[in-house]
Amino acid sequence: MFETGLGITFDETTHEFVYPTTVFGPPRAEQRYLKDILHSMADHEAKGPEIVYSIAMDVGLKKDRVDLMARELLFGIVAYADGSIGEEPVKSQGHIHAISNSCLMSTPEVYEIWSGEAIIYMQERATDNPGRCYAIHAKAGEVVIVPPGWAHCTINASKTERMIFGAWCVRDFGFEYADVREHNGLAFYPKFDAQGTIIWEQNPSYQVEKLIEKKPREYSEFSIDTERPIYQQYEQETAKFDFVVRPDLYKSKWLNYIP
Repeated sequence: MFETGLGITFDETTHEFVYPTTVFGPPRAEQRYLKDILHSMADHEAKGPEIVYSIAMDVGLKKDRVDLMARELLFGIVAYADGSIGEEPVKSQGHIHAISNSCLMSTPEVYEIWSGEAIIYMQERATDNPGRCYAIHAKAGEVVIVPPGWAHCTINASKTERMIFGAWCVRDFGFEYADVREHNGLAFYPKFDAQGTIIWEQNPSYQVEKLIEKKPREYSEFSIDTERPIYQQYEQETAKFDFVVRPDLYKSKWLNYIP
């Protein structure tokens, strides 16, 4: 697994995260079951792993806890099962980040893949015309930033390997599902072909022209260092991820945003 500087591991038997003595985190992970997400799949009766993903929100080094709370900044970890859900890969429910009291607007999220391979799918809106649609293919150690207000989901790109990621988000995080559910999911459904490669099927509920597939870019406008884990970057410069909590102060950077 990618070396994050936190030393957190995942117990495959219990589906729980294991923390070193220097790290705080919830005593039990929150589990997302297959029944919880089937409504967001193309096939609402598909079969797959019972526990689709395990979530630990609010983790970090104990020495940083007071500062993280003061900044309204939160670090979370999610572990995705391998396998598939019918013809589709294991993925999260499509959602939009809710309005945060910290800035009175939707907030971004900074993903860092820890193990396996992910696709961060995102679209500008969850209305009939979803705007630009992107699928960002990211491997261990790579970072992807989802901007405020965009509908998105996280996908395990592999049938055979668990995928784990860490992410910076706002402490009072919340999710809006209504528009996505009204459209029976996001604008494109990922599916496995016979060779186990991800292909895309357009959701007819949307008026969309194309899907842009790409690799992560360097986020120089936020001074993201591609050589250091994102938690260590926070340790060395505690204000670096304040844009996650106060995206309203960085509005020019979100205009015509390219993931």
